[in-house]
Amino acid sequence: MSEILDGKALAKKVRKELKIEVERLKEKHIYPTLAVIMVGDDSGSQVYVRNKSRACEKAGIEFEEYLYDADITEQELLETIDVLNKDKNIHGILLQSPVPKHININKAFRRISPEKDVDGFNPINVGNLCIGEDCFISCTPYGIIKLLEEYNIETEGKEAVILGRSNIVGKPMIQCLLNKNCTVTVCHSKTKDIDKVISKADIVISAIGKPKFVKKEMVKPGATVIDVGINRLEDGTIVGDVDYEEVSKVAGYITPVPGGVGPMTIAMLLNNVVKATKDINKQ
Repeated sequence: MSEILDGKALAKKVRKELKIEVERLKEKHIYPTLAVIMVGDDSGSQVYVRNKSRACEKAGIEFEEYLYDADITEQELLETIDVLNKDKNIHGILLQSPVPKHININKAFRRISPEKDVDGFNPINVGNLCIGEDCFISCTPYGIIKLLEEYNIETEGKEAVILGRSNIVGKPMIQCLLNKNCTVTVCHSKTKDIDKVISKADIVISAIGKPKFVKKEMVKPGATVIDVGINRLEDGTIVGDVDYEEVSKVAGYITPVPGGVGPMTIAMLLNNVVKATKDINKQ
């Protein structure tokens, strides 16, 4: 059986360390603050924002919500971002996705100041990640790297396969693994013989949103399997992209869903807010 990569336990450890750092900053009258913008009433986004709010509260980070109806204009959204960019009391800005179709989300990400871009989606941070400069790293890939490090999983020279090429997970994950000296292959909807590609991997990271897509016979014995997927079945059950019950019989390490990558994503968001606060205040 696999060893479980316990993201929940590691996230708790990270949050505990961050809380100490936040208290240290507050002693200097510096109050780390995250501003979250949400447009529309997407139920999934509402849950994510509530979770982020609770996590901030537990870590002692101030949390401000900017909630807008779905009919807000793109220009009004950009103007809100401009105001938050200029506000010295705001250290991190997060635009919750998805946004309504009439808003160009990439344009909005570009508008967020790179030094407050705690989600790591501004092209300047994406570019700095590619060239190995200090930057904000997208929270889910960052959380995955922290899990690999915590469990001392060897990356150098290893074959890593990423399922999915989204801007949020797949693409930044490529660079994170390259920076850890992995040989990286990306699979997507046009990939041929995907089973064979996956079967060669020492590390498999799935972020495609297909329930139980990764099967036991696809996975190399002893491989590390990271499941980013969160899929709700008709009966209300939440499962990942990986057939956990079967794959856990052959994988060396595996993340559960829930309790794996999800808690680490939020922990790394908090980490980025603290980093932004320290950078802005030259601490």
